[in-house]
Amino acid sequence: MIAKYISVILASTIKFIGGPLAGLAFGLTWLETAACTVFGMMLSVLVVTFAGKGLQTLLQRIRKEKPKRFSKRTRLAVRVWKRFGIVGIAALTPVILTPIGGTILAVAFRVHLRQILFYMLLSGAFWAVLQTLVIYQLPHIKAFFA
Repeated sequence: MIAKYISVILASTIKFIGGPLAGLAFGLTWLETAACTVFGMMLSVLVVTFAGKGLQTLLQRIRKEKPKRFSKRTRLAVRVWKRFGIVGIAALTPVILTPIGGTILAVAFRVHLRQILFYMLLSGAFWAVLQTLVIYQLPHIKAFFA
């Protein structure tokens, strides 16, 4: 049973939707799946937040050329940041940015640790419950895993 929980947690650390899909595949209840999905996202958020400076330094060493300052992706990130702040980044993290990407963005905008953890937890809990309930109610997905 613990292996199932760990699998759901690991799936949601990389790609948030992986948690609910793995939970359904392993036959967990929707509540167990949602809880493991939130835990997985927050594990990823914690690791990236605390390792943020080290990761930035490592990326600078690995990169051969300086990245473009203004790309479509960076412009979109700045637009979301200016309009919605950390709340917008946290809200988009589970569905678009992935837990790692959203956290990197929050760290890059120098958001305070408490705010990152608080808003990511709220967003993760909301989206985990919503996505898990939707996935568990779709008959085509259930049939695929049966």
